Amino acid sequence: MGSSGIPPGGPPLTEDEAEDLLRCICFKTGPPRTIGVEVEWLLHELRDPRLPVPSRRLASALDTVRTLPLASALTFEPGGQLELSSPPAASLMECVGTLSTDLRAVRDALAPLGLSLSGYGVDPWHAPRDRLLREPRYDAMELVLDRTGPAGRAMMCESASVQVCLDAGLEEPGPLGYHRRWRLAHLLGAVLVAAFANSPLHGGRLTGWRSTRQALWTDLDPARALAPPAVDGEPRAAWAAHVLDTPVLCVRADEGTWAVPEGLTFREWLRTGRPRPVDEEDLRYHLTTLFPPVRPRGHLELRMIDAQPGVDGWIVPVAVTAALFDDPEAAETVYRAVKPLAEYAGSAAAPRNPLWLAAARDGLADPDLHAAALVAFPAALEALPRLGASESVQRAVALFHERYVIPGGCPADELRKVTS
Repeated sequence: MGSSGIPPGGPPLTEDEAEDLLRCICFKTGPPRTIGVEVEWLLHELRDPRLPVPSRRLASALDTVRTLPLASALTFEPGGQLELSSPPAASLMECVGTLSTDLRAVRDALAPLGLSLSGYGVDPWHAPRDRLLREPRYDAMELVLDRTGPAGRAMMCESASVQVCLDAGLEEPGPLGYHRRWRLAHLLGAVLVAAFANSPLHGGRLTGWRSTRQALWTDLDPARALAPPAVDGEPRAAWAAHVLDTPVLCVRADEGTWAVPEGLTFREWLRTGRPRPVDEEDLRYHLTTLFPPVRPRGHLELRMIDAQPGVDGWIVPVAVTAALFDDPEAAETVYRAVKPLAEYAGSAAAPRNPLWLAAARDGLADPDLHAAALVAFPAALEALPRLGASESVQRAVALFHERYVIPGGCPADELRKVTS
């Protein structure tokens, strides 16, 4: 690090260079071959999850987990939520197997400490939860997100998700082409929100949303959590423009507090060179501060699914999503089913358009979303054997379909019944 307070980087970046770089790094095309998943978990008392876990005890437990030899990357969210990110896998079952093994190791380490992993989209009982991680990134994030209300702190400290990562797709048109997969992700994404909604409670109270977690993302920031305004155009151009026109979260420094400019877009920073010139690492860091429901990172990161109940509940959305994107027949079937939802969505960007709001509020009680799910889940079930899914995975998806999708429900509805 230099003495100027500026992290060392490459030469100053121009606006044209930034746009070219974004076009190159965010959609890496080719045949869909790999899959990954990131699962976040809340940590609760094993004997009674409604009891609060003191911050010092939570920090000690996290230190214990850090010593485990895991194949997945282990990180922690600001409120102490535990996240495991699988390595890229060559198949659905390889991904499921690796992450399942790591999760067993984590649970075995936590159980003697009297703690467990809980799968909820937001903490049903404990809000607000104090921020456990004190780092410049999260200090800056808190300052920025506080400008638009309390949703940012709740997202940082009290939410958890299942994020499915899939290859961007082929350069050519068709069901596996990256244009189609990008559009599919923004329409099917609402169906996934609705089917897997699992956060109707926050701070011990019903919120009026099936997915309170998705509602928090909707309220988060005027631009940072939005998709590009048009997802039916050229994805590379739309995403590059969106990245450059989104305000900068922070300007990193090697010492002291990071600067938190207000209203400075990345494009303006490139043009003015103030508060300091921009380099390539600044652009790459800026990408990590954008939280749309679908984030292109070379591959597509689908970020809209609530954490799921049970030890293996997370496997169902991973299997369903993989089947509907990576099996050509299922991808074509589900695209035809969700294409009419574009009119429901209208011109507003996800997750603030009517389609996504209905998904978070009503789940599959919404008739249009229910109709789409009734096509999507059978298509996934037909595709799973072609993807080499085990009988246990196929059975888990079939049971979820029968328990929730056919009657038009979601996991949130069971939590709502318990508290009503």
